[in-house]
Amino acid sequence: MTKHNNISVFEHQRLYVGQQGFKQSHLDAFLKLNEYHDGNFFEPIAKGIKFNQYVGVIQVDGLNIQINPKADKDDDDDKWKNVLLKMLLACGKLKAESAGSANVKRKHLNLLEVYFEIYLLEVEGLIRKGLIKKYRKQTHNTKALKGKLEFAGHIRNNVVHKERFYTTHQVYDSNHFLHQVLQKALTIVSQFTSGSRLQDLTNRVLLNFPEVDNKTITAQQLNTIQLNRKSKGYNSALELARLIILNYSPDISSGKEKMLSLLFDMNDLWETYILKQLQNACYGTDITVTGQESKSFWGNNFLRPDIVLRKGGETYIIDTKWKRPQKSSASVSDLRQMYTYCRFWDAKKAMLLYPGEDKENIFRSYKTDDYSKDHEDNHNLIDHQCKMGFVSVLDESNDDLDLKIGEKILKLLFQ
Repeated sequence: MTKHNNISVFEHQRLYVGQQGFKQSHLDAFLKLNEYHDGNFFEPIAKGIKFNQYVGVIQVDGLNIQINPKADKDDDDDKWKNVLLKMLLACGKLKAESAGSANVKRKHLNLLEVYFEIYLLEVEGLIRKGLIKKYRKQTHNTKALKGKLEFAGHIRNNVVHKERFYTTHQVYDSNHFLHQVLQKALTIVSQFTSGSRLQDLTNRVLLNFPEVDNKTITAQQLNTIQLNRKSKGYNSALELARLIILNYSPDISSGKEKMLSLLFDMNDLWETYILKQLQNACYGTDITVTGQESKSFWGNNFLRPDIVLRKGGETYIIDTKWKRPQKSSASVSDLRQMYTYCRFWDAKKAMLLYPGEDKENIFRSYKTDDYSKDHEDNHNLIDHQCKMGFVSVLDESNDDLDLKIGEKILKLLFQ
């Protein structure tokens, strides 16, 4: 049985060679992975790395590194453990009914195993329902003349075997691109589940999966997949397969095992989480909530505030910031950005939203003379205001996500 060493760290933490089984070979692999991702994941330091805002899990050469979110360096470590899985669930990036995600309170739960288990169960479900078949062209020798006879190939291959025909003809079977993608991801999963609790499930799914061509799958091919009425049931499995294939690094090897990383940008995850919670809190009210609205700014540049709320003819802007400011005030660049959003969206109020304990902050007006136009082109003076808002991610017990976070954000915005 393959034994894995587990290391648990937090974003922006440092990890040095020699700590908790972290070897030089692991560091070399991590640095190569970082190069492939434009240096976004880590910062190289002397004999180690400093993690950035990316959280998740990396597995290489018998080592699992779990990178946990942590909004502030002064926070208690214990309360942030398992937050990532809960936020992924809340954002719809994990299925709530999956066996792995149902056990989010288990300590040392491997995020990769959770995704692997969901993927394997999705594929097993497709097999149980019956995999779809498609028509494809096949060129090879047959014992009966069917389709188009390829004269050049026939002469080249059948000088001796007069009873055969080298033809191009249509075949209706399971060997098509969708199954080739699923098979590629299954092969990757099998490399990382050997000796784990998922080994039996992996072997069973691979045994029941049809034999298909082993082809190189590119990101461009994955991005161009289009499903129809017949294949729409494949959507969840293909999304997970895409995640697994694109995060697999076969060229970054340390020892005999390959590297697989599953990392999430906490800035993006925090934005998605807040958007979902606000949409839930505003459901059935007169408040509309949209994310990533876009307006042309200059040339090919666009402005995209994270969240736009509209209520009673008024517009409100929220920009989410996962990393809390080191000082008591927001940065000048953030304040300028919020003023620009207010100007382009004719919003009276904008809020920079950070994770953390509630702090008393009031809306303050920008010291500018500005106006908006109504439908009759009248110029109406407008008072643009901005504030810093703080909202706790966890409930009072620090054991679970705060289910009332959306309501608390609305209170911060409308007070």
